[in-house]
Amino acid sequence: MKKQETIEYIVNWLKSYTEKSGTKGYIVGVSGGIDSALTSYLAALTGFPTTCVEMPIYQSPNQVSRARQHIDNLQKKFSNVSRVEVDLSPVFDHFIGSLPNVPGSEAKDMSLVNSRARLRMTTLYYFAALEGKLVVGTGNKVEDFGVGFYTKYGDGGVDLSPIADLYKSEVYALAKELGVIEDILVAPPTDGLWGDDRTDEDQLGATYPELEWAMEQEKRNKSPKDFQGREAEVMRIYEKYNRANKHKMLPIPICEIPEDLMT
Repeated sequence: MKKQETIEYIVNWLKSYTEKSGTKGYIVGVSGGIDSALTSYLAALTGFPTTCVEMPIYQSPNQVSRARQHIDNLQKKFSNVSRVEVDLSPVFDHFIGSLPNVPGSEAKDMSLVNSRARLRMTTLYYFAALEGKLVVGTGNKVEDFGVGFYTKYGDGGVDLSPIADLYKSEVYALAKELGVIEDILVAPPTDGLWGDDRTDEDQLGATYPELEWAMEQEKRNKSPKDFQGREAEVMRIYEKYNRANKHKMLPIPICEIPEDLMT
């Protein structure tokens, strides 16, 4: 991978899109994870005003600390970076209190996790409208187009996606090249939506390198039956999530009315 050339390509792509759109810069949700760290760094490199937004909802303290350290580091290097922190915990509590009281279940837990992501999306678009900026997506290739590991109309609700064609390993490579802080580079990937330290691997059952491998095997029309042991298991995990989350990765279905019904 040509790291510096790739960084320059993404930065120029961002600048070109922004200039054509007539908008004033970028809004990036910063979580303390590697994807948002790289994305906000790339946005800052454009020279356009970049607002980093922290949106804790009962967040693990180490995630909050990493996000703050990263933004501190960006602001030391770039005069075009600003920051805002919005504690959404009281909003989330009020939202839960307004809902019908139903028994706890796995479905309820997942619904509330996705609601956290959607509250954050709403917050990002508030600032985007207020400042005339674009909401920049932080999803990588495996999350966005492999296993669909994101929330529809949550962290999937963005204006443009500068790192969605990068595997997670490539995200790490570019982040290291740019000098993203060590605490973020070594932290286990997590979506930060559960209020604890569970990792993406805990939820998915496979590491990102494994899922990248599976995604490449899918391109070769391979399936679990072509492998044994752990490789077969990883392919099954990948196919399960890819199939279940396909609705996130495809355009919204439109019921197209036949012409003869319209005359």
